[in-house]
Amino acid sequence: MTTLIRADGLYRSFSVKAGLFQPQQLLHAVNGVDIAVERSEVLGIVGESGCGKSTLARMLLGLTPPSAGAIFIDGQDIATLGRLELARRIQPVFQDPYSSLNPRRSVAAIVAFPLEVHGIGTRSERRAKAIEMLERVGLPPRYADSTPGQLSGGQRQRVGIARALVMNPEIVVCDEPTSALDVSVQAQILNLLLDLRQEFNLTYVFISHNLAVVEHIATQVAVMYLGRVVEFAPTATLFARPRHPYTRALLASVLTPDTSLGIPETGLGLSFPDPIHPPAGCPFHPRCPQRMASCETQRPALVGDGAGEVACHLYPAATLQGAST
Repeated sequence: MTTLIRADGLYRSFSVKAGLFQPQQLLHAVNGVDIAVERSEVLGIVGESGCGKSTLARMLLGLTPPSAGAIFIDGQDIATLGRLELARRIQPVFQDPYSSLNPRRSVAAIVAFPLEVHGIGTRSERRAKAIEMLERVGLPPRYADSTPGQLSGGQRQRVGIARALVMNPEIVVCDEPTSALDVSVQAQILNLLLDLRQEFNLTYVFISHNLAVVEHIATQVAVMYLGRVVEFAPTATLFARPRHPYTRALLASVLTPDTSLGIPETGLGLSFPDPIHPPAGCPFHPRCPQRMASCETQRPALVGDGAGEVACHLYPAATLQGAST
């Protein structure tokens, strides 16, 4: 396999107001992320709200420029690509299928719009291509002249997927594409995405807080915490043998149908990390039940072995290579 999309040393900071009479402070949304996704693979990115998942997605799409670092598609820096060329190669599927669709346009016009922007085909050819793509995602031609308000949530998300695929991109970035849908509809959309991946030889970057969804669709998983990747492994390996304490806590938080088990206890406490004032050393150590003295002063590096990559002082390679802060 070949690496299709690669990110090297990605950083993204934002200036935020700390108070009415306080100076602005830096929020490090993405803080040194390296990822590589092979062609036809599905990278799942998981983590709590505010960990930097969506900011990373926007950078991969070229919507938010990185403060530092670079992103490559097939070895080419996306900073050297024009917006139209980048849009031909990578497309998004957004979280809310209603707010991401123009309520005043017909379904066929929405799906055909990327073709119109790129000047592809005549009006009738674009409409025919849009209807063909709608059929590919499971919407019959009778929906072509409907508006988004006349569709259900699952149908609207199918329209969003059709719009993303009408330009035949290589990569699709899915940012929480099923979180606004009913559970039964979620399964339909996930299975549709898997079928389309096979049909169009797509590569997905799939962002979600739902671990069950990620386990179902992803081939490899990156776990993010405070803007950093703290564990990276093949999906089966990560779910069977999670190594980072944060990953284990996330998996322990999953609800089960067994009512005798009660509410899961993750051991993370009620407080959330502060991205404006991150702790020294390992960013997870204030919440970690296995923290050691070195965790308070040394930040572990993300290092790999045959089972994946992990940034934790519980593993000697990370301790030895950890950067002092």
